[in-house]
Amino acid sequence: MALRPIPEDAPNPAVRRKIVAVASGKGGVGKTWFSISLSQALGNKGHRTLLFDGDLGLANVDIQLGLMPKQDLAGVIAGKLTLPQAVTNYSEGQFDILAGRSGAGNLAMLPVQRLVTLRDNLMRLAEKYDRVILDLSAGVDRTVQTLAAAAGTTLVVTTDEPTSLTDAYAFIKLTIADHPDADLRVVVNMADSSNSGRETYETLRKACYNFLSKEIPLAGVIRSDNRVRESIRRQTALLTRHPTSDAAQDIDAIAARLQREI
Repeated sequence: MALRPIPEDAPNPAVRRKIVAVASGKGGVGKTWFSISLSQALGNKGHRTLLFDGDLGLANVDIQLGLMPKQDLAGVIAGKLTLPQAVTNYSEGQFDILAGRSGAGNLAMLPVQRLVTLRDNLMRLAEKYDRVILDLSAGVDRTVQTLAAAAGTTLVVTTDEPTSLTDAYAFIKLTIADHPDADLRVVVNMADSSNSGRETYETLRKACYNFLSKEIPLAGVIRSDNRVRESIRRQTALLTRHPTSDAAQDIDAIAARLQREI
């Protein structure tokens, strides 16, 4: 399905540049954990940051952080709240959250026009922030494509698993088909080392160049770190629990690069 165009009365391109979508071809690559950690890293650097849980129906940002927000996107979809009213401040991480609702399958089945309205309202809300991190669901379905159209930059998270690389390539291919000038960048997660992560990236880069005639830059490599799993089990952000860990340092480097380049 082709992406719906942003309407003429939508916010200007400068607002879109604030929005960074985080996507993946498949689940299990640490996409939501990365979105949380990136949001905190940006918040720590003084950016007013919003994390939008765009995994409608299988939302888990709040679960990973052990939060029970009083408001979430379900209230917005039901017409009981405006998007700004559904924002929850996560003071420990120095960023705001727009939480979804886990298991609310009706959110994932929204008609296209309702999704477009939600996306456009998010873009208007983005005017109040320095950065908006949009955590998309895994895959390339209608919801992902529609919400991703709000972003100025999309970070595609992958690992060295063949299925992860194949699905990341599929996401990139479909995005380029609709938006040839899309700003796509690759994040390699759970790498054995920085060098092996770059090797994984090279595999994907070459496929994109050879078959799509597109150079996709590397946003960064995140090394495998047992403290990531431990922090998730304890429902605490990595940068709070283990701020000097290898993975935390890698996240911080990615945030610093985004700060300079976007």
